[in-house]
Amino acid sequence: MSTDPTKKPSGDHTTWNDAGPPPPQTPTSRSVQNKPSALTMRSRGGVCVIAFLCSLLFVTPRNRPVPFREPCSDAVDHVNPLIGNGGDSPNGSGGMIPSTAPPFAMTRWVAQTRANYVSVTPYNYTDTTIHGFQGTHQPAIWMGESGQVVVSPGAGEVRPGFEDRGMAFSHERELVSASYYSVELEATEGGQIVAEQSATSRVGHLRFTFADTNVPYVLVEATRPSVIGSWNVHNLTYPEGSIVIDPDRLEICGNNPERQDYIIAPVSTAATNWSGYFCARFDQPFTSWGITQNGSVTENEKSGVGAALSAYATFKPTLTQVDVRVAVSFISIEQARQNLDKEIPDGQSLEETAKMTRAAWAEKLGRIELVGATKEQKDVFYTAFFHSLQYPYEQDEYGRYYSGYDDAIHEGVSYTGYSIWDTYRAEWAWLILFAPERIPGMVQSMIQDYKEGGWLPMWKNVIETNIMVATHADSLVAEAVLKGFTGFDLDAAWDAVHKDATVPPINDNTTLYGDREEFVDYEVRAGLSSLYAQKGWVADDIHSESASRTLDYSYDDFAVSVLAGLLNKTNEQVFFRERAMKNPFTIFNSATGFMEARNANGSWAGPDNGWTEGDKWAYTFDVVHDVPGLIEHKGGNQSFIAFLDAHFNGGHNDHTNEPSHHIPYLYALAGAASKSQTRVRQIATSDYNATISGLSGNEDCGQMSAWYLFSALGFYPVNPVSMEYVVGRVSIDLPASGRLEVVSPGAPTKPFVHALSINGRQTRDPIVRHEEIARGGVLVFEMQETSQAWASGSLVQQ
Repeated sequence: MSTDPTKKPSGDHTTWNDAGPPPPQTPTSRSVQNKPSALTMRSRGGVCVIAFLCSLLFVTPRNRPVPFREPCSDAVDHVNPLIGNGGDSPNGSGGMIPSTAPPFAMTRWVAQTRANYVSVTPYNYTDTTIHGFQGTHQPAIWMGESGQVVVSPGAGEVRPGFEDRGMAFSHERELVSASYYSVELEATEGGQIVAEQSATSRVGHLRFTFADTNVPYVLVEATRPSVIGSWNVHNLTYPEGSIVIDPDRLEICGNNPERQDYIIAPVSTAATNWSGYFCARFDQPFTSWGITQNGSVTENEKSGVGAALSAYATFKPTLTQVDVRVAVSFISIEQARQNLDKEIPDGQSLEETAKMTRAAWAEKLGRIELVGATKEQKDVFYTAFFHSLQYPYEQDEYGRYYSGYDDAIHEGVSYTGYSIWDTYRAEWAWLILFAPERIPGMVQSMIQDYKEGGWLPMWKNVIETNIMVATHADSLVAEAVLKGFTGFDLDAAWDAVHKDATVPPINDNTTLYGDREEFVDYEVRAGLSSLYAQKGWVADDIHSESASRTLDYSYDDFAVSVLAGLLNKTNEQVFFRERAMKNPFTIFNSATGFMEARNANGSWAGPDNGWTEGDKWAYTFDVVHDVPGLIEHKGGNQSFIAFLDAHFNGGHNDHTNEPSHHIPYLYALAGAASKSQTRVRQIATSDYNATISGLSGNEDCGQMSAWYLFSALGFYPVNPVSMEYVVGRVSIDLPASGRLEVVSPGAPTKPFVHALSINGRQTRDPIVRHEEIARGGVLVFEMQETSQAWASGSLVQQ
């Protein structure tokens, strides 16, 4: 829901332990507490441009008890994994699921209310039946599932079919948290089954309690009919897996080769032998068992191969509880067993597993402490934090990983679920701040993808999928090096980004490379050789999304130039910097004042052609690496501010998709910081809240939440490889180098910055340099109720 931004929130005191941003404030009818605002954060580099944001967040009632509360963590208690699950359509949904797993887990476990595929997630809040508990590898709503395993309890007649095994439930008897999930199910033949769930990275831990039911059983599904694509649910394939029952070891193990995105993978990279492997181990002896295939049940059979394949074990009629741990591997069944023994060994209780997972979340989320915030404010903030630390996810298994690029097992660290077109904007910068220990491995993983497959990833889901445009891994690598990270192959990193910027894809002059185009090879920078390298733009009559490609390639060139400069490659730095600064404006139509796609002969292709999930309004602002140049092309600060006003006042800002995310911060870079403060606060209250529909657009592996979190902190990385942030109110604690305290007395009722002092020194400029804060200190914002002249000189001149 949207709330009235004119109402004043209560509380403005925030502290970050170890690392973190300030909270958004929720409009509420409670009394206002005017006390100083403070906050703490781990920071790694950057110049900060002040824009200022005060009061974000909304109130929505939610009071779900969390039964497993050890270790104590107020932050984890306020995670509501249901936020972002609702919405009016796949594009109007956050696409999030109430899964349990630690940060960056290989497998996330979730109650299965529907069969998932591209545009459909395994759990939807509107459903009324649960069909099992799924170890999912679907990283986003618009990506496909890969190698999942489903565990379904039952009682009486064995029901393998998806619809047949569904059991009714109500949300009143469902408990949801980051580390533990439980629900009471109405057994089909009478009685109740209480299902409980937690997980480590590679092992799901389930416990089923049977009350007044017929003979209890547990079904393990290996394969199912798989929907390919998103437009036709009857477009099915039938992956063929295997399953084996071992009553002596109390195990059901097997494999599932389902990979719904195979159809859009580069044709030269088939991941031929990829599969998801699993091994489920029970704590109770089996009384009988069997195999099901295509709906038919064969008792006493111990193994099976093929499609629509499951296995089951029954237990003694008097059994009331069974515990099952389900390990997953991308290498082998034996590796799945090893994962199980390492992560949840025999004898470990569900309570102990949940405690471990909760502790992992507490360690991360506890880095930010919100003082004085309402429950609803904390729900939104900590859930966003929770969402931001899920992807990319672990693909290696204790020093080894399967690579689909060369269909082989390698040693090293590996990640997948890289939604880079989305996450290069702010999510990557957020991970740099709050998961710095992961960055070297994530960069090295991308470099290994280059070594094994020939290219850095664009949208990796097990392997490359060619989704979205441009080679923004260039930005991720450059930002990591710029901010001081090491521990990866820097020579190979340069070779990879240089290849992105100089080597075109196969058949560059003849292949459209449309969205989700099938049966093509690596898309990378489509149009690089057909025109971009020669004339500066991607031709709309040759390639799809040409105008967006032109602007995105220009930004990536800037990232390559930054990396070249850091590596003392002067000639390359100059070459790519010149191309980055010139090419965006080859598609600026001075007659209309908008960016516009161009054809190969230089003619304009029309204002509505050539865009990727945006339009001429969003993309005319998309020169983040040269905002001064863009302002100049728009006629200077005054004209640029008027253009921003027309964008927002005309209803053109679409925060549900990423191309608009940086736009409200551009006011500050044109000398109108107070307008940035207003616009950011409006978006934060209209597009985020603590309800099921609390995300206005797809989460996209953390980017939607990263925008909110940075904005709550008060700054945002408009140009990720510039070491600059457009900033607002923050309080930061730097555990490695001292405490940085940011104080803003009266901020909830005084949303505008009047003055800023840094360690006692007054500054008129909206710039805070990293070296001024890296050693700790005090930033004091003086706040006022009305728009101020500070950092808003262009408005004063009007």
